[in-house]
Amino acid sequence: MKIDTLEKLESLYGPVREAVRKKLLPSLDPHSRHFISLSPFLVMATSNRDGWEDASPKGDEPGFVRVVDDKTLLIPDRIGNNLTDSLRNILENPEIGLIFFLPGIRETLRVNGPADIIAAPDLLQEFSVNGKPPRSVIRVTVREAYMHCGKSIIRSDLWGDSHRIDQKSFPSLGQILADQIAGHDVRELDAALETSYKEKLY
Repeated sequence: MKIDTLEKLESLYGPVREAVRKKLLPSLDPHSRHFISLSPFLVMATSNRDGWEDASPKGDEPGFVRVVDDKTLLIPDRIGNNLTDSLRNILENPEIGLIFFLPGIRETLRVNGPADIIAAPDLLQEFSVNGKPPRSVIRVTVREAYMHCGKSIIRSDLWGDSHRIDQKSFPSLGQILADQIAGHDVRELDAALETSYKEKLY
């Protein structure tokens, strides 16, 4: 049976418990703020006006996302590949979703709301690392925030060792790119990537 109506979906999954509904908060509470202050990694989901979607990883030292107040987050956008997928999407459709991770903690934090992009020099300097400011800062207005249970982390054993992959046993990114894009040398690509990892994190 194809699930193509809301009625079919609700019939398949059943009702939402009242406690689950009540955990959907309209702003950040002390627990959410604490979680964000410790988080070194998040995934940001965006889409453009046509619904084409993107999910982008963002990572830095714990607390790299600044909580301004219970309704406002600031996320530095560090140097990358200049595709600017998330930023282009925000310009067309400001609605974004964030999921924050804490290594070793089963639960995650989800935050949803509209965003805009700021490139004020003074603000960028506040987010400088090693004297290098981000290109821009993404400001998120929190519309919804809630803790997500740890079932997916438990099922995947994400923080355990049972599924850990040795980096040397997996093709390098240079090898992958050389296979995908004709006319590139694996060694040159790997060397360029290593230089980028060492010198262009910020």
